[in-house]
Amino acid sequence: MKNRVLSRALRSIALISWGGVLVYFYTSNRLVKYLAPDFRLIAFAGGLGLIVMGLFTLLTAREVASCGHDHGPEDEHDHETLDVHPLAAFLIMVVPLFLGVAWTKDQYSIAALSRKGLNDSPSDAGSLFLSSVLPPLTKEIIEKQHPPDENGYRKFPLMELFFSSADPEMRELVEGMSVVTEGRLVADADGKPGEYRLYRLFITCCAADSRPIPIIARFKPEALPQVENNTWMTLSGTITFPDEGEGPQPVLVVDFGEATEAPFEESFMRGF
Repeated sequence: MKNRVLSRALRSIALISWGGVLVYFYTSNRLVKYLAPDFRLIAFAGGLGLIVMGLFTLLTAREVASCGHDHGPEDEHDHETLDVHPLAAFLIMVVPLFLGVAWTKDQYSIAALSRKGLNDSPSDAGSLFLSSVLPPLTKEIIEKQHPPDENGYRKFPLMELFFSSADPEMRELVEGMSVVTEGRLVADADGKPGEYRLYRLFITCCAADSRPIPIIARFKPEALPQVENNTWMTLSGTITFPDEGEGPQPVLVVDFGEATEAPFEESFMRGF
């Protein structure tokens, strides 16, 4: 009896722990790093459900219930017996959970980003995105859609600059335009002097399917940024699309830049 009560209590605490972590990630806004908005309430509701289930099981741990079929006189089998000790099973369920919560940095390392496409060109992405969803464009339309800031640089989402290189019409219209955009800045993987990657993560549903959307940022020697990798930057300069052997690539020749606060969302649902 004591072992059964202990086993039930430990399982209940494990359920409450998993549910509590989901609720914590939602209420602390850490969940925005892992899930797109449409899925966050589902995770929150799931966490509450686990907590309720765990509390119910904990409060009824001493209850004796029928297993639903007849036993023989000498048949004392227990449907709740585990192949491992209940305490060991409990530790297996909760120790990795809390270590993961404590140790995660809520972001990818540079090596992981490289594996997910940080250094890929738009041609590698294989998407002619803009030409398939937009009507015929003119430079006047683009300028109207992207008003200049106080310094005369037109505001472009980084994603739009990336996919413009795969659309000949858009590429021709935007070539040489003074633009300003924002993202995370990391040094070039090949160590090219003055060359960086400016990227943002695009998440469809969760962090597992996320991928970095990068453009090349080239700085003049006297204007090299003195910031750490993955610093959020707002960069102003001239956008070009040179073909350097891998098809046209978006290259921002930077005039100046400044560190900025990260947006609340990691996805491209924010207009700029």
